[in-house]
Amino acid sequence: MVEDEQVIAAGRNRTNETRNATRHAEMEAIDSLLEQWQRNGLSKTEIAIKFSRCDLYVTCEPCIMCAAALSTLGIKAVYYGCANDKFGGCGSILSLHSRSIHHLSSGDVSQRKGCFTCKGGVMAAEAVSLFRSFYEQGNPNGMYHTV
Repeated sequence: MVEDEQVIAAGRNRTNETRNATRHAEMEAIDSLLEQWQRNGLSKTEIAIKFSRCDLYVTCEPCIMCAAALSTLGIKAVYYGCANDKFGGCGSILSLHSRSIHHLSSGDVSQRKGCFTCKGGVMAAEAVSLFRSFYEQGNPNGMYHTV
């Protein structure tokens, strides 16, 4: 996650490690920032303003869950390497980056978040290579793994 051209948070896919399907790299970075900003005493409004100034750089197109979270937070832009043909939320399956959605926690229509810039194909070959190596590792914590 980048604000004013400075990396302010990072995340990695921890779904296998935690056995929690929601622990995508995007969610890890978001949670890291939320913890940091809350520790620093930022208000909800200040946190919303900070997210609106952030860009996210990620290996693969955010899935539908992550794209919805990014839209709800009001992030400025997402840059990704390779498309997510099965679960992509930034154009491959759904285009959540181009839709305004209601702020989910308040239900207040006046607090509309949503549209963010999305650009794919950034360092695409490198992204595919990283993604391939992640899946080649398999899931040592999974129910069915080979030793």
